[in-house]
Amino acid sequence: MILTFAVSGYRSLRDLTIPLDQLTVVTGSNGSGKSNLYKAIKLLADVAQGRVIGALAAEGGLQSTLWAGPESFSRGMKSGDVPVQGTVRRNRISLKLGFADEDYGYAIDLGLPKPDSRSLFGSDPEIKAEAIWAGNLLKRSSTLAYRAGPGVHVRAERGKFSPIFTNLPTFDSMMTHASDPRRAPELLALRERMRAWRFYDRLRTDQDALSRSPQIGTRTFALASDGADLGAAFQTIREIGDAEGLADAIEDAFPGSSVDIDVTNGRFEILMKQQGLLRPLHTAELSDGTLRYLLLIVALFTPRAPPLIVLNEPETSLHRSLIEPLGRLIASASKRSQIIVVTHSSVLADALAIQQDSVRYELLKELGETVIDTSDYTDWTWPNRKG
Repeated sequence: MILTFAVSGYRSLRDLTIPLDQLTVVTGSNGSGKSNLYKAIKLLADVAQGRVIGALAAEGGLQSTLWAGPESFSRGMKSGDVPVQGTVRRNRISLKLGFADEDYGYAIDLGLPKPDSRSLFGSDPEIKAEAIWAGNLLKRSSTLAYRAGPGVHVRAERGKFSPIFTNLPTFDSMMTHASDPRRAPELLALRERMRAWRFYDRLRTDQDALSRSPQIGTRTFALASDGADLGAAFQTIREIGDAEGLADAIEDAFPGSSVDIDVTNGRFEILMKQQGLLRPLHTAELSDGTLRYLLLIVALFTPRAPPLIVLNEPETSLHRSLIEPLGRLIASASKRSQIIVVTHSSVLADALAIQQDSVRYELLKELGETVIDTSDYTDWTWPNRKG
């Protein structure tokens, strides 16, 4: 289970460290930074997939995603006695992401590139520093591997550090290029754990969504992020997962209804039987809310439970009658996977916050900065850059 998530310098998240539980619920008003928090966690997952540079480019590049306020706020700025203004910068410009779970911690520091007239990729951010450590806090004594500039070092026998890379490109992470089962097994284990994280934010239900039409299907152990493989993922759960729980979840949300799969020429399609109708409905005929709820059920009943599932506004397009069943669905899934829910719905947040091993945070905006409405304090240390 992830115990702590930390981010610094990303959009409204100037400096945020959040303790997590088995089920973490994040709420807040519009513009408070909920989407930024979701994207920051997703960016961290992109590191393990080798996609963090491309993901930042898709957001407009590092310059567009950096915290736009001053490096720090003076007491006068916070009290309103003096206007918010830039101060003399003491630290390097950077975007930092990190987390610590029960075994290991990992952090990455991305910064502005050095000018290079030979390259047309001068806007790509550079990876300045990385570290992986044992336990929940980065210390020299707990460090297992670190990257400073182009060099990657791992802890060898007798506690000494040994270089395994001396010229790692600034656009490559040690997470993807130094995960050696012999020399850096902890790095490999953590990378694979992060690659198993699942994010659901764009489960498409529009008329052109692939989930609304038959799709070629094979055994599918995790629903795609856009829900395109709904039929195959549903059937996989029925064959090797919790088929009874799957049926119960459908009954809980849609009393008297059931779902079956039609397979034609290898293409899988959902058919939903509803009480009072003489024929089953194809997915093309389902309402956005009904289809979205089916997608959420399949995402949360995956037969190979991932270590982490992150849901961004799962209540979107759902009728209020589905919010309470959704709460029960998420609470049940949190017994199999750690879950982070970012939501606008106070009803859903209230239902989830009363669950055992859960915590609820409300994000607030102060002088453009996202802060958490909590008195908890968590220690956190970022890796140092070289030089």
